[in-house]
Amino acid sequence: MRIKKNDMVLVISGKDRGKKGKVRRSLPREDRVVVEGLNMIKRHSRARRAARQAGIVELEAPLHVSDVMLLCSKCKKPARVGIRTLEDGRKVRFCRTCQEVLD
Repeated sequence: MRIKKNDMVLVISGKDRGKKGKVRRSLPREDRVVVEGLNMIKRHSRARRAARQAGIVELEAPLHVSDVMLLCSKCKKPARVGIRTLEDGRKVRFCRTCQEVLD
């Protein structure tokens, strides 16, 4: 998966299309990411002693990785991500628009 934690992404489909956010968590086994403040859902929760109050809680639900695009830090545009091997043997991600290394 080419999108990692703390990347800035743009949602390209769904109810939050056009919104930007930071990836809070990456779930590579399910090909999903959790983005801060986007794809909010409501869950009913039961009180657990003094730790948590009962009521309706809003949570961020995971988005499929194909519904988001990485925002390049240099060109500030949503871009496809490629993987390149450097001379020292490291694998790094790069922006396919401006060819800038992201990692």
